[in-house]
Amino acid sequence: MGIKVYKPLTPGRRKMTGNDFAPLTKDSKVEKKLTSPKKRSSGRNNLGRITVRRRGGGHKRRLRLVDFKRRKLDIEAKVKAIQYDPNRSAHIALLHYIDGVKAYILWPVSLEVGDTVLASEQADIKPGNHLPLKNIPLGTAIHNLEIQIGRGGQLIRSGGSSGQLIAKEGKYAQVRLPSGEVRKVHKSCWATVGQVGNIDHENIKIGKAGRNRWLGHRPSVRGVVMNPVDHPHGGGEGRAGQGNPHPVSPWGWPTKGYKTRKNRRTDKYIVRRRKKK
Repeated sequence: MGIKVYKPLTPGRRKMTGNDFAPLTKDSKVEKKLTSPKKRSSGRNNLGRITVRRRGGGHKRRLRLVDFKRRKLDIEAKVKAIQYDPNRSAHIALLHYIDGVKAYILWPVSLEVGDTVLASEQADIKPGNHLPLKNIPLGTAIHNLEIQIGRGGQLIRSGGSSGQLIAKEGKYAQVRLPSGEVRKVHKSCWATVGQVGNIDHENIKIGKAGRNRWLGHRPSVRGVVMNPVDHPHGGGEGRAGQGNPHPVSPWGWPTKGYKTRKNRRTDKYIVRRRKKK
């Protein structure tokens, strides 16, 4: 897997890079029965109000129904293809179970077409296998981690990410997340062995504004160029601004370094906070 560099034929191409998609299976078609239509919300909630700004447009997509729960226990599955998923940074692997069922899972590094994977409490420790934390050795790289028993993987699902199982004590195991946070997770929660594929995703350069529009990201206007009625940073003659104010959102909330987490119910599960960036 590598990064494709384009010839600088235009200003937009000069700094642009892309994925070479080398691991993907050629001529592999999407399983239509494992997809569903994706309705565009454009950042709006069920009341039609914008809750995420600067979203809209973008290329039409279909959702791939990825199996994060992996509850077909003790049934082997063969990797039939590795495919692109436009809805996430990771690639996905198409599994064919020996009983005829098909499913998508997140593609881990070093899992190849023809390999077999298994979800079982007695599964081997190899990439793609799914098993509970109590049966995974310390130091193992994991992804697709449950935080509530039976709910399916919710953490460590983006391209190139992996966590590490670092301790087991009592009913809980301690997992180091990609952010650097160390968190307690019940040992009965399941996780998949290995690192999520598409490692070079973070190194890709967009290159031009239009490519962000393909993804459904609209332009962002700075607060300092707005009027005072629109933003606390707005106003002033020329580029005078407001001196050097603390950066805030349009509604006056501090926007850099201000802690907004208010979930005391789960604070007890955080052993160490994530690294300061």
